[in-house]
Amino acid sequence: MEQNQFQELQIIEQALQNILLQKQTFQMELSETQSASSEIENSSDEVYKVVGQLMLKSDKKKILLELSEKSRILELRLNAIDKQEESMMQKLETLRESVVDSKNN
Repeated sequence: MEQNQFQELQIIEQALQNILLQKQTFQMELSETQSASSEIENSSDEVYKVVGQLMLKSDKKKILLELSEKSRILELRLNAIDKQEESMMQKLETLRESVVDSKNN
């Protein structure tokens, strides 16, 4: 039984690590999106967007709307990841306590 708990502990730790990597990726993407939005707000009306290998002139309001929507989606994803992280941490702590208790007995 202790071996199974130890394996489960390792699996949960690995899953938690993956969640934290996803969280970091989304946080970086959100930061970049917010920075781009800020730059566009402070720029002139002439805004360009990279599409594939092309740079196309775009409407400033449209780009700001796209970036705002992207930020909103990233924030929702981060909230979901936070909930997953919290759940995993609770499972991990419960399992650790169980492993320690079984070793002590």
